[in-house]
Amino acid sequence: MRVWQISSFGIDSLELVERPTPRPAPGEVLVKVQAVSLNYRDLMMVKGVYNPKMKLPRVPCSDGAGQVEAVGDGVTQWKPGDRVCAIFMQNWIDGPPSPAKIKGALGGDIDGMLAEYVVLKETGLVRIPEHLSFEEAATLPCAGVTAWNALRAGGVKQGSTVLMQGTGGVSIFALQFAKLKGARVLGISSSDAKLQRACSLGLDEALDYGETSEWDKWVVEKTGGDGVDLVVEVGGVGTLPRSLRAVKMGGTIAQIGVLSGPAEPIPVPMILHKQVHIQGIYVGSRENFEEMNKAISDSKLKPVFESHPWIEAQKAFKEMENATHFGKLVLSLG
Repeated sequence: MRVWQISSFGIDSLELVERPTPRPAPGEVLVKVQAVSLNYRDLMMVKGVYNPKMKLPRVPCSDGAGQVEAVGDGVTQWKPGDRVCAIFMQNWIDGPPSPAKIKGALGGDIDGMLAEYVVLKETGLVRIPEHLSFEEAATLPCAGVTAWNALRAGGVKQGSTVLMQGTGGVSIFALQFAKLKGARVLGISSSDAKLQRACSLGLDEALDYGETSEWDKWVVEKTGGDGVDLVVEVGGVGTLPRSLRAVKMGGTIAQIGVLSGPAEPIPVPMILHKQVHIQGIYVGSRENFEEMNKAISDSKLKPVFESHPWIEAQKAFKEMENATHFGKLVLSLG
């Protein structure tokens, strides 16, 4: 079988190589991969930024969908032909996180999904919603579950206000899930064209922050001086100070991203005065994934993605690096 592997760090060093097709051991499932989606974490893995000491070679990418090809002895949950997605952390099945549960992350701790076939634990898979294609399903394991848990952390419900940053995978999923819950969503981006696309998905208020960097003041103004109930914070320490000014007293910041460096000191007194909840979100469990999939199935929600042939992995990673995409980037083996 063919796999893309990190032999040395750098997008141009990503190699397409031949490996033996694996066989499932007892309790394992062999999956024929049909589609893989990219996350910013995958880009950092490939470039050697996320974990410079990662053991190489490593097959990257946590997110993929495919069809069960064969099962090992003792497997009862799956049969050949089942359509499945891999879960991000193969050991986090349910309950709160723990050091043991968050080990086994695909494309980092262990080989990921950028291969024609993968062997995974029986418990490391979920069923794909029937109305989704493999390409659509491949967008779910990291960005979808992360956005789902961000909204859970913020207790988003009918009438809540949410701020999304940018128009990448997590942000667009947050928009879609927030609208399902009846929330009002404000969004910022440096691209007016991308904001217009987001408005077609239900975005209520849009700001091109290329025109004004003081987007926190805009958020406060648009919420009648209160601020939003939830900020889906994908920027990192560079945007956190403005997020603290944009969130309402007693509101929540779902801290997800590490995209930007510090632009100003983090105003710790503001955290105290506003009694803000800052919740780190590191994807989630299989149980969270299945809860999200039920909501997706019930609503017939369709993920937003742009597709490339699987053979163009390097090109897709460069597109992610340049941030020219909208929603998710998917590599299709179809």
